[in-house]
Amino acid sequence: MSPALVQLDEYLGQAFHRMPVAMIVVDQQGTISRANGLAESTFGYASGELLGLSVEALVPDRFRARHPQYRQGFTSEEHARPMGAGRDLSGRRKDGSEFPVEIGINPVVTGEGPVVLSVIVDLTERKLAEQRIKDALLQKDLLLREVHHRVKNNLQVVHSLLDLQAMKVKDPEVVSALRDSQNRVRSMSLIHQTLYQSTNVAQVDFNQFLSELMVGLTEAYRSATGRVDIHMQAEDVRLPINEAIPCGLIINELVSNALKHGFADGRSGSIWIKLQQDGKHVTVQVENDGAAIPEEHDLRRSGSLGLQLVNLFTRQLRGKLEVQRANPVSFTIRFDLEETA
Repeated sequence: MSPALVQLDEYLGQAFHRMPVAMIVVDQQGTISRANGLAESTFGYASGELLGLSVEALVPDRFRARHPQYRQGFTSEEHARPMGAGRDLSGRRKDGSEFPVEIGINPVVTGEGPVVLSVIVDLTERKLAEQRIKDALLQKDLLLREVHHRVKNNLQVVHSLLDLQAMKVKDPEVVSALRDSQNRVRSMSLIHQTLYQSTNVAQVDFNQFLSELMVGLTEAYRSATGRVDIHMQAEDVRLPINEAIPCGLIINELVSNALKHGFADGRSGSIWIKLQQDGKHVTVQVENDGAAIPEEHDLRRSGSLGLQLVNLFTRQLRGKLEVQRANPVSFTIRFDLEETA
């Protein structure tokens, strides 16, 4: 061998031992013919102890019997590839303990025949870090659920206090105002309850929320029960809480107004609630075939607190409100969800 080739071989040998990953070379018989220092320390062997050992010594006992047939396939490969793609792999230390690994297999043809160069990465620290992240996310999830649970309970206390106050008041207008406030508190409480019960504490399932909200509203407006049918369509609509609360309160106000004013004269009919979500674009539509809204009624300067709140929450959502006064009476709000980081 020429001096230049000898020098190159020495340089490559030094590089092999200086690599920041564990590396071993295995011949066709499955014998370790070369191992760098990091491979020896990773598997718990002293310098030189790996040489001459069967590579199966580094395989956990439960996989050792099947490993030779896998190894024979390694030498027939022509290209480098990861070992056990899609599976969790484990290595076995000298003391018998196991640890998670990632292995890259590189077939190499040498003057002494084909060998396999294996690059081994100890994943112990990575797995520990992943588990710490999972634990932290679980704790965060539990904390958020507890927050939603407590907020819901506090709102239910406010709801009960308003109920007690309404029972002591004789003025029908004051009672009506207190009942309306109760419905608003119930709407907010239901959103937090829905999040508490949800598998995703960051998104409100609006189909579930509306179903429970309508039960409460029909109880509050018993005079319309049996005369007015309420139809809901909100499949696959999930909103973040910042948008869910004003959106829920808008629906509460529009349905309440329809039950109180649209069907106040004893007429029967229907209310339709539709929510559609297309990516970040959301459309909320509440329609009813009750009494028309008079043209002289200025909806933007209305003395009704409910309609004032609808306008206020629409602005909070940075949305656009469209109103149709009759055939049917229709309120449509369109808004975009906030971009999340």
